[in-house]
Amino acid sequence: CMPDEELLYDLADLFKVFGDTTRIKMLYALMGQELCVADLAELIGATQSAVSHQLRTLKQSHLVKFRRDGRNILYSLADDHVYTMLNQGMSHICE
Repeated sequence: CMPDEELLYDLADLFKVFGDTTRIKMLYALMGQELCVADLAELIGATQSAVSHQLRTLKQSHLVKFRRDGRNILYSLADDHVYTMLNQGMSHICE
């Protein structure tokens, strides 16, 4: 049966978040490790302001979580679903 219209809308919004190369790079960089904005920016070759801007979107979509460590804020993938979605997507395009 067809899911509720609102759920379909939310699902479409979630997939839109994956439609940006910078955000995809950030998610890959956060696989298995926590990073602060500066390290994340350096790792993916983007500015800290660009990374901060994209982190806002990733947090709103519940793809990334964060914790405070002293004066630093460390970011990581929100859960295993994010990892699974990236892996499934990669498998699909590599077939």
